[in-house]
Amino acid sequence: MALEFPRHLLELEALTRAQIDALLSLAARFKRERARARAGEAAADRRALLRGRNVVTLFFENSTRTRSSFEVAAKALGADVLSFQKDASSVAKGESLEDTVRNLDAIGADALIVRHPAAGAPRLVARAVRASVINAGDGAHEHPTQGLLDALSLRERWGSLEGRTVAIVGDIAHSRVARSNIHCLSKLGVHVRVGGPSTLIPAGIEKLGCTVARSLRDALTGADAVMALRIQNERIADARLPGARDYARTWGLNARTLEMLPKEALVLHPGPVNRGVELSSDVLDSPRSLVMDQVDSGVAVRMATLALCLRAEVPP
Repeated sequence: MALEFPRHLLELEALTRAQIDALLSLAARFKRERARARAGEAAADRRALLRGRNVVTLFFENSTRTRSSFEVAAKALGADVLSFQKDASSVAKGESLEDTVRNLDAIGADALIVRHPAAGAPRLVARAVRASVINAGDGAHEHPTQGLLDALSLRERWGSLEGRTVAIVGDIAHSRVARSNIHCLSKLGVHVRVGGPSTLIPAGIEKLGCTVARSLRDALTGADAVMALRIQNERIADARLPGARDYARTWGLNARTLEMLPKEALVLHPGPVNRGVELSSDVLDSPRSLVMDQVDSGVAVRMATLALCLRAEVPP
């Protein structure tokens, strides 16, 4: 029986391991094809998969990587892409989110890529439209394609994620990336640890399927990879978050603190990076860093997401 994939991708919590594996396998194929094309070798042309389909990106928060990545992915599959500009739209005149997306749906959108500061906004959109809805990050809830691209980069290095340990350090309380990675990696057999300032570890986070480390050393000891999260400068004034210098001293990754990790362990970061705070430049630019590979994986994962959600038939 063919694997069923949901029409919307709103969260990784709702996906089965089989669905995640299928998406990662398709993304790996797309990533290899993109690498061959960049090397000047003949690679499968996928532009027929979504030719004639309309993909709209609706970003109510700033973004460089995620928006660009989705747009490159949609164009690589032959779709027409419309980039919604909040400040130049009827939203700026007071139109509601639901009315805005209903109009885009009526215009002929086949997929809506939604980033919004409010958790649950993509689900609200999905209830209002016929188009497929893909969550590109909603509040502190989830960022599903980020979790998938992180898993793809690690799977390509290790072959299998089963039995591995990944530490996620930083502002867990406000991080949608942390939640998506906990759901994704734990379903793939990874032991996930989270760590950070105690004021930024939400009560009950263990219920998502992770353990909590109380120090950087506890988080890193024996880990196969560590993912540093962005410290949100807009929250530095929050009494729960130490200043950037204090954070870098206690939870930042640099050549000294990386000695707590096994020598072959990998370093990830979802970006954008505050150099010298979450990661020192020598760590960010080291051979252990997967940061640029994560960006590359992002295009392939978003191609696979669009193909599966829009029911494209991908020939071998």
